[in-house]
Amino acid sequence: MLHFDNKIFFATNNINKIQEAQGILSNFGIVIEKIDVKKVEIQSDVLEEIVLYALKKVNKRIIPIIIEDSGLFIEKLNGFPGPYSSYVYKKIGCDGILKLLEGEKERGAKFVSIVGFKKDKLIKIFKGEIVGKIAYKKMGRHGFGFDPIFIPGNIEKTFAQMNLEEKNLWSHRGRAFKALGEWLQSSIKNF
Repeated sequence: MLHFDNKIFFATNNINKIQEAQGILSNFGIVIEKIDVKKVEIQSDVLEEIVLYALKKVNKRIIPIIIEDSGLFIEKLNGFPGPYSSYVYKKIGCDGILKLLEGEKERGAKFVSIVGFKKDKLIKIFKGEIVGKIAYKKMGRHGFGFDPIFIPGNIEKTFAQMNLEEKNLWSHRGRAFKALGEWLQSSIKNF
């Protein structure tokens, strides 16, 4: 059984990710606190490898800690941008992705999130995934990153058209953090 208070440190500078994680984990009585840790990222086409490497390199004594990485995988672009989504977003943004898919009817895509948890020598990985499609134009004003162009499932609105609670029901990150919360709830003594 794990032993710790209800606080987990999240190694990220993305306030949006913190809000999404807190929105899910608060349902399990867990509090997220941002921690400034240099996240060592390797270049890999596999999100799990990136998260595992980063967790193993964390040398802070403040634990437990979580690291999350995610990617948008577009079928017609052979899974691009995938693990490079953050970099691609900074360089070409939503408009660049829409340009790459201009005139394309096949717009299948998926978002994948990998959440890694570390406490002492224990490391666990949780995956969340949502299949959807790329919109023909940006829609909505909520969220961040590629949210304005990703339509999850069979609904007709983007993540950016959803409030935080609705997005967390559908999103890859919401699913990964829910899996973490369920595991913690069943694994922690006196939780």
